[in-house]
Amino acid sequence: MTRSAGTYDIGPGDARVTVHTTKAGLGARLAHDLTLEAKAWSGSITFDDADLAASSVEVTVAAASLAVIDSSGGVKPLSDGDRREIARNINDKILQTDRFPDITFRSTAVDGQPDAFTVTGDLTIAGITRPVSLTATVGDGRRVTARATVVQTQFGIKPYSAMLGALKIDDRVEIQATLTLPVP
Repeated sequence: MTRSAGTYDIGPGDARVTVHTTKAGLGARLAHDLTLEAKAWSGSITFDDADLAASSVEVTVAAASLAVIDSSGGVKPLSDGDRREIARNINDKILQTDRFPDITFRSTAVDGQPDAFTVTGDLTIAGITRPVSLTATVGDGRRVTARATVVQTQFGIKPYSAMLGALKIDDRVEIQATLTLPVP
């Protein structure tokens, strides 16, 4: 397992940040599970596999850059118009990106083993900061995948709903980040 200790700048060119939503409610079969990707973001990672506690992560995502990249379910495929309407709902109603343009994460602790560890930190969405823990695994010696489940209402976000609540997005969404650490 070969990794580099050091500090690295990261962004969409070498990593991905995605959000996965699931549908709920009586009308769930009419809707889509969505995968959104942050298209504009930046961050830095300080990684030390010999002393994980010395590692840290900081990421800032342009909230308005979240775009639907995949969907499943629903009675018909998403059209370009559907994707634009989803983006409008996210920006105007859910995340209020005009008031809260950035989503940020700053780690406060890293604990575990070099191949499987937990990154705990402060996540800020729509102006509200809450602690979040990401579980991270390293595959092929350099490929890192980190996941966290976020409850929207804990950040003051009312999950999207339609048809008088018969169709809605589940309160829990999964955030996933994948990146490849540089070769030493």
